[in-house]
Amino acid sequence: MTGAPTPRITPGLAAAPTEVDLVVVGLGVTGAGVALDAATRGLSVLAVDAHDLAFGTSRWSSKLVHGGLRYLANGQVGVAHESAVERGILMEVTAPHLTRAMPYVVPFTSSTGRAQQLLTRAGMRAGDLLRRGARTSADTLPPPRRLSTTELLAMAPPLRSAGLTGGTLSWDGQLEDDARLVTTIARTAAAHGAHVRTRARVLSATGTRVDLRDELSGATHTVAARAVVNATGVWAGDLVDEVRLRPSRGTHLVLRAETLPGLTTAVFAPVPRSTSRFVMVLPQPDGTLYVGLTDEPVEGPMPDVPTPSESEIGFLLDVVSASFTRPLHRDDVIGAFAGLRPLLDASTGAGEDATADLSRRHAVLTSRTGVVTIVGGKLTTYRRMAQDAVDAATAAAGLTARACRTATLPLLGAAPRAELAALELPTRLVRRYGTDAALVLSSAREVTRLGDAELLRPVAEGVPATLAELVFGITHEGAADVDDLLDRRTRIGLVPADREAARAAAEHALALVRSHAGSRPGQPPSGSSATVS
Repeated sequence: MTGAPTPRITPGLAAAPTEVDLVVVGLGVTGAGVALDAATRGLSVLAVDAHDLAFGTSRWSSKLVHGGLRYLANGQVGVAHESAVERGILMEVTAPHLTRAMPYVVPFTSSTGRAQQLLTRAGMRAGDLLRRGARTSADTLPPPRRLSTTELLAMAPPLRSAGLTGGTLSWDGQLEDDARLVTTIARTAAAHGAHVRTRARVLSATGTRVDLRDELSGATHTVAARAVVNATGVWAGDLVDEVRLRPSRGTHLVLRAETLPGLTTAVFAPVPRSTSRFVMVLPQPDGTLYVGLTDEPVEGPMPDVPTPSESEIGFLLDVVSASFTRPLHRDDVIGAFAGLRPLLDASTGAGEDATADLSRRHAVLTSRTGVVTIVGGKLTTYRRMAQDAVDAATAAAGLTARACRTATLPLLGAAPRAELAALELPTRLVRRYGTDAALVLSSAREVTRLGDAELLRPVAEGVPATLAELVFGITHEGAADVDDLLDRRTRIGLVPADREAARAAAEHALALVRSHAGSRPGQPPSGSSATVS
């Protein structure tokens, strides 16, 4: 997109439209995807969230782009194929700048039975068949292969060598960050004309009307719509009482990279007495490791921010410790996060009893009042979920819309990997913004009047995020406060100690933007508007 910047992602409802073709409720990955899909079909769109972009489950994932192998093992061929296809679209078309190939190893020991080894290797081969069936290039995701003990230890030096007999190497997709993907989808939707509003709480909704409250001013706002999509995840039943969910909690731990020194390849550590369950140890580019994942049923009201249980933390530490030379202890955990999966209750007729199966299926449901709800699914398949939701909403409302084009539409900043590698821009910015890295830096210069050295300096010791990113989060991505900046535009908040160390930088960024806006006639004084150029 070129031309003059236009306010798009905006906290609150000031000057929001009162009539649109489609209202989208929820700005996680699916809701942002619905907004983009609908806007690129030529529909007028208002997308709202009571909190912020990526406030719910979409920021609590494993940051992976899965190919659907586990679902093939369960006989869910359609789900597995869909996952592999959508993984390929994300990695090769939609967001090559936000994804990368992730090598991972599964170690075998003298206690690993021959049947389990054969099953694991067969699974890796099946995963490669999924890749080929989805027409994802081997340059993007190489085929799997066996590893000798020597090769395995070279790739994952901290593994316990005693009893190690070799393993397998395979590849899957990894995201730079899940919340960054959501933010980029929302920016792209805004660039195509969608009105994207955070801090806008839905008080009531039917298929033709939505009553909203501006959480900043308290003012109410009514929007007439021809269609309404409920993409609120685990809170879908709060908006449409006919939707019954059975959520589960998935917990991850955050460790410093030096806890398992030299580990740059992901490790899938086998869960004892299981032939198909693993705990993942996932190296991150910011000097941390993520360890996950659990699957625990959740009862009662859904919290805004889920809390990992101590039993889950202990389970993850125990499983990983069994595979590595250095045992892990509770004080190695520098952060922990949990997400709630929006699993359809089997009684809706759209799922099965096992939560692990339900969690990756998606369904489109239409309420008595005409609200279309999209639930289930997984982050990797957000685009297809959005397509199905918009198809259902337009059909029910009799809306005329163009064909879906998101399978061939790159997000803002996307480019072929060779082109990204050739950019003479800071590597971190290219990883997080792609070709928009130059925009991040130039807009931060304009707002702050600072030089690149200060804009690109880490905001705190051991925290690689930069002032340029914080400023861009405010000016272009709708961040309204410190929490938005530290917990969602960057992921500094995943480590509480880092969050506290970076708080002053976030406050400084907000002050700089407010000062700049106040010095320009006609500009909002709070730095609360986001622009897309």
